[in-house]
Amino acid sequence: MMHMTFYWGRKVTILFDSWKTDSWISYLLSLTACLLISVFYQYIENRRLQFKKPTPPSSTLGTPLISSKFSSGKWAPARYAGAFLFGINSAIGYLLMLAIMSFNGGVFIAVVLGFGVGYLLFRSGDEDAVAADNPCACA
Repeated sequence: MMHMTFYWGRKVTILFDSWKTDSWISYLLSLTACLLISVFYQYIENRRLQFKKPTPPSSTLGTPLISSKFSSGKWAPARYAGAFLFGINSAIGYLLMLAIMSFNGGVFIAVVLGFGVGYLLFRSGDEDAVAADNPCACA
């Protein structure tokens, strides 16, 4: 039965018919997986934003993954890497959105908590990326 309102309980189907929880252990493992995937989402977003940062000439701390001499131009490797990470991140974001659409309160809390923890760990120091902050998981 598909719920159309939030409910609390250990029996939930997440994303696939084969991902069903029927015990507290499987439910807690599924919530942990949702939390970790949400943290990973923020990590990938941080890596993607690192491709967009310009390289400061004298600083080696916090430099982007590809140097600025390779990141300019229409066919630059950094643009391809950024586009690839954007696609991966979008797919993860949509899957997390669909997981929340199971309407299970625990899944909702696990995903939102994972976004918060991931943001704290990977993105809270990004003062340059304020314009890129978007609370929507699928943006």
